[in-house]
Amino acid sequence: MSVNSARPPALDKIVKRFQRIQDPRRRYEQLLWYAKRLDDLPDDAKTPENKVKGCVSQVYIIADTNDQGHVRFQGDSDAQITKGLVALLIEGLKDLPPGDIVQLEPDFIKETQLDVSLTPSRANGFYNIFKTMQQKALALASTAQ
Repeated sequence: MSVNSARPPALDKIVKRFQRIQDPRRRYEQLLWYAKRLDDLPDDAKTPENKVKGCVSQVYIIADTNDQGHVRFQGDSDAQITKGLVALLIEGLKDLPPGDIVQLEPDFIKETQLDVSLTPSRANGFYNIFKTMQQKALALASTAQ
């Protein structure tokens, strides 16, 4: 599929993992597994400018770059399912150049089939978290130039 060729390998692997899960409850279990693996976000990073807008839960995302200029995200949420969505995106977008993240289409969200399992507000939040990560990557790209 040509769509997948542009998708980062880590994200592609996650999408395929979720596509294999037929039971919506198992998808939730997978998200909770991601949530458990997420590193803690320092409390001083939980500021209004790091808060994801358009989420019912409290969600925070921060980003910086490593020595190669690739983006490293950190995030947290007060809700476990949303925290799992954050962790999934952090895992799928880790160590990518900012431009790759900015150009990524959100179609992978539908392909995980999570939008079917999630409540409409959570599915919308998933999209907003992704968009926030893209905005942070764009800001890092513009400061690097």
